[in-house]
Amino acid sequence: MKYNGRRNLCKETRGSILWTAEHTSSRRGLIYMQLQELIEYLEQIMPLALAENWDNVGLILGNRTRAIKSVMTCLTIDEAVVEEAIHTHVDCIVSHHPFPFHASKRWTADTPDGRIMLGLLGAQIAVYSPHTAYDSAFFGINRQLAEGLGLQDVEPLYPGRLDATEAMLDGLDASDHASVALDLKRQPRAKQGEQSAKPLLGTGRIGRFATPKSFAELTEQVKDMLQISALPVVGDPEKSIARVAIGCGAADDFIAQAQSRGADALLLGEARFHACLEARARDVALLLAGHYSTERFALCILADRIARKFKGLTVRASAKESDPIRMA
Repeated sequence: MKYNGRRNLCKETRGSILWTAEHTSSRRGLIYMQLQELIEYLEQIMPLALAENWDNVGLILGNRTRAIKSVMTCLTIDEAVVEEAIHTHVDCIVSHHPFPFHASKRWTADTPDGRIMLGLLGAQIAVYSPHTAYDSAFFGINRQLAEGLGLQDVEPLYPGRLDATEAMLDGLDASDHASVALDLKRQPRAKQGEQSAKPLLGTGRIGRFATPKSFAELTEQVKDMLQISALPVVGDPEKSIARVAIGCGAADDFIAQAQSRGADALLLGEARFHACLEARARDVALLLAGHYSTERFALCILADRIARKFKGLTVRASAKESDPIRMA
């Protein structure tokens, strides 16, 4: 899937689903494998060390030694997703957002979360969440957004502690692999036990356009890339945009760092009112493209990678999940 600012990250389908993909193996080739094999692959391409300290990532529910044959990806587990997983005999859900995220003293059918947990347990469906490890991975969500915009010289907004490796690109299609692998050649070699002076991994991303464009032009590009009809923004439409910072989902705490790194604009999912005021004061234009829109597409890409890696598995992205927010 080539992006380079010329193709949409999302594909419109009927209803409220913006981007769906299904990769189903033939029954003749169907295989069972241990859940642990899938976990090892996910943690190879999305190391948990990249996750934020507050996050709840990894295997959240399930038995690592259980045999699985069907996997479904989604952005968030809700009752519709669980119903779909049960109906399609899914063994493991890879959910970007953790479930449960917060501890609970009881799980009963009296609450939505309780019904979700009881449904998962009753059907013996495992739950794995990469969350912020996927946001920050070598070919993670923020990098995918940067590729979609056609940014050059992409690097972490907040440099991390890990260096990128070839193994982190396992499962990519040939065009994506070739594009991102070029960064490995540019990554300075570190001495044994030391970190590169310019690591490719970390939180958020920042890059530049080959030719600056107006904020109005960037706004239209993002709307086309994510297939959204409305895009709340902060900033002058005539402002010249050369450098863009990226933080998928809720990332309004990136504003000060974006300014310090010379970003003219920050693409993110959502921001608080006072964060918007801060951005205006710092002269950092904001594109509030929606939490769902800036992350959901990447779970389809992840389903594609899993299917490519494990050709005997049935792998699909949820077809029932939808954005709870709509424009009236």
